[in-house]
Amino acid sequence: MQWELIGSGAAILTMFGFVPQIIKIQKTKSVEDVSLHMLLQFALGMLLWLLYGIHIKDNILIISNAVSFVSLIMAIVLFFKYRN
Repeated sequence: MQWELIGSGAAILTMFGFVPQIIKIQKTKSVEDVSLHMLLQFALGMLLWLLYGIHIKDNILIISNAVSFVSLIMAIVLFFKYRN
C-alpha cells in the first residue's frame, strides 16, 4: 500500500475535522458546550505539526496542518464572539 495515500486520507479527515463544530457554532451562535482549552491545545498542536512539516519539507503535513490551524483559529474567534 502506498503510504502517501494513507497520509493524504488522514490529512483530509483532519483538515476538515473542526468544520462541523464551526458550522454548529455559527448556526446556534452558542459555544456553551465548546472547550476553549481544547481549541487552544489543538491549535498549538497543529501549529507545531505545521512547523515540523516545514522543517522536514513534507507537503502533506504542511498543507493539512495549515488548513487545520486556520479552521481552529476560526473556531477560537467564534468562541470569543459568541461566549456569554
